[in-house]
Amino acid sequence: MQGVKEKVKDAASVAKAKIKEEQAKAEEKMEKATAHSSIQKEIVHQRAKAKVAEAKMEMHEEKAQHREESIMHGAHRYGVGHVTAVNQPQASAFPAHVTPATSAFPTHPASTYPTHPVTKKY
Repeated sequence: MQGVKEKVKDAASVAKAKIKEEQAKAEEKMEKATAHSSIQKEIVHQRAKAKVAEAKMEMHEEKAQHREESIMHGAHRYGVGHVTAVNQPQASAFPAHVTPATSAFPTHPASTYPTHPVTKKY
């Protein structure tokens, strides 16, 4: 059921983004009709592209939010321990007095051999 809710919310986000894109295109046509020079028309076009990109960005943010809600719902439903949100900073794997550079595991220096590009095989 949660998957269906997520898909419905995603469809609503896509529809909202499409409406914003169409509004931006309509505004672009109106403003281009009143523009006097090609420079003004180019500025109007760039503004419309920015509005379309913003609408798409908002859609993707909303989809990510829907995924996060779905994950959190599943975690609470199945009794999984405390689940942190995706965009919250995670605690370091190292104690406060140990930094990755001084960890107990030895680190190996980078390879001193020259790297070769991958050759194309026909």
